[in-house]
Amino acid sequence: MYNLLKGKRGIIFGALDEHSIAWKTAERVKEEGGEFVLTNAPIAMRMGQIKELAEKTGAEIVPADATNMEDLENLVTQAMEILGGKLDFVLHSIGMSVNVRKGMHYTESNYDWTHKGWDVSALSFHKTMQVLYKKDAMNEWGSIVALTYMAAQRVFPDYNDMADNKAYLESIARSFGYFFGRDKKVRVNTISQSPTPTTAGQGVKGFDGFIAYADKMSPLGNATAMDCANYTISLFSDLTKRVTLQNLFNDGGFSNMGVSDAVMEPFLKQEE
Repeated sequence: MYNLLKGKRGIIFGALDEHSIAWKTAERVKEEGGEFVLTNAPIAMRMGQIKELAEKTGAEIVPADATNMEDLENLVTQAMEILGGKLDFVLHSIGMSVNVRKGMHYTESNYDWTHKGWDVSALSFHKTMQVLYKKDAMNEWGSIVALTYMAAQRVFPDYNDMADNKAYLESIARSFGYFFGRDKKVRVNTISQSPTPTTAGQGVKGFDGFIAYADKMSPLGNATAMDCANYTISLFSDLTKRVTLQNLFNDGGFSNMGVSDAVMEPFLKQEE
């Protein structure tokens, strides 16, 4: 450990169980000397094991629905009280699509469900930053990170309306990040992660097959949840003070690949 986050305080959204990127990030923040409040929606808390993580890391839990402004205001106020000052980092690790959960095809979208997923997955990021900004809750050179996926730029048919949500999320990071940087010297970035077998990720149709494909396409293989946690730590640290408004790919090189030998192999065999 390098004590990269010694004396730093923050909020981590979205830790559900030990497979969550937010869970791994919380463990790494603790190891690097940071303190934090954990938060999740009450329904997600009932489904997951967040209390176990809180005990392990010595963190307090403040339940909050990230789509509810009153809950977010209470969360930020309580976090500053618990941690004893302004915040240095925030991780937004939230995503949900009712259309995906209920097997609704993209071309058939139920728009009430679409709106709910957009609110949870994307608009909640704007709401969170608005509360942090208005309350002047972030220290200068603080860092806000949200997790995204490359379906925001390219077609992955089974990713459904989550692709639209992630595109919106990335736009919010840039647009709000400009004002947060200009006015408060706070960084805002997104990490575009490899497909990762989290509880949320595994809800996408054909996910196991796609993980195998991405692994064969990427020269370094898929980035794990722990790889993402480590990358997030670097963005929370003072080593990346001038990195902002970026969508940063943590995907073993997948995003710059057209095709790989491993993926081509079965097709070449057909020609022989």
